[in-house]
Amino acid sequence: MSVSQQPRTRFHIDGWDPSYGSAMEDSGETSAVEQSSARVDVGVEVSGDSWAPIAPRTGLAEPDALVFIDGVRRIEARVWIPDADDASAALGVAASYAAGALCCCQESGAHLLTADHRRGMFTTDPAAGDLSTRAGNFVTHHVAADEVESPSVILSAALQRELATLELITAVNARAQVAAHGAKDDLLVIDGPLRGRDHLPRALGFIKTHRAIYLKPELNAVVASLRAGERTPVFLMGTSWDRHAWYLRLPCQPGSPWAGVVRVECAANMPASEAAELANLSQALLPRYASVEYKDQRAPQNLVPIAGLEKQLRRRLGDQRYIYRALQQAAHS
Repeated sequence: MSVSQQPRTRFHIDGWDPSYGSAMEDSGETSAVEQSSARVDVGVEVSGDSWAPIAPRTGLAEPDALVFIDGVRRIEARVWIPDADDASAALGVAASYAAGALCCCQESGAHLLTADHRRGMFTTDPAAGDLSTRAGNFVTHHVAADEVESPSVILSAALQRELATLELITAVNARAQVAAHGAKDDLLVIDGPLRGRDHLPRALGFIKTHRAIYLKPELNAVVASLRAGERTPVFLMGTSWDRHAWYLRLPCQPGSPWAGVVRVECAANMPASEAAELANLSQALLPRYASVEYKDQRAPQNLVPIAGLEKQLRRRLGDQRYIYRALQQAAHS
């Protein structure tokens, strides 16, 4: 390897608070919910003409354990990595991220199964090396530059992919631990879309926010008419990946037509009857864990176990001010 190809660790900290992004980036924010171009088949469980709210079923066989999976990420600093001649600099993102699993079961109640945290530096500079700081080592992830997308966007996407990978590892490890403490069956609830994890058996994706409209107006009216605990029929949707989905309203204070509504997903490669069984199970289980307004500003969608798990994971990320100072010290040295 030539000298010019040796990994470089010299960098500069961007002066902006990382929570505001970089002084040299487009925000890329959208304020409106847009109509999605996703492929949607609304006739999975019932025909489109028969769409109506579905009340909770009784007498369902519930799993021995309900396992919640969540991950958190935090950008510690945006950095600039100069080239060998100081003629230009590549953008980098120093970040901490963590994933964990919380189990709710009759045997042990609510308890943390596993948690793991990592630090990484994501950059488009192919020659950048790891960042060694007193707060730990930031392992470098090299990301290919994109002529169309801004560096900030592709670095954020790379960080999200690493977090999703860590969540997948956590889910597999958690399921093994659940089996070890005597649970015969379980149900995984992953906070966020199921993408990349849809091969996991008996797993649900739990989506709290709605950034796109997938249904036609007359079917969206069914969503708006849901009462607490009711759900829509299961439908099949496809974008860059396919999944079964349904909308469920959690218990909440009266508000907007979609107050308390979440979207739940399961894998597409299962019979419609199995997807409907999981949808029925979600009605029986998830409303029990809905948060309340006076305790959580994201109530009721931010389920109590997920909120508790998120708090534990953020604690494991470490003190943000200490980490920022450690990165500054490393930059100056």
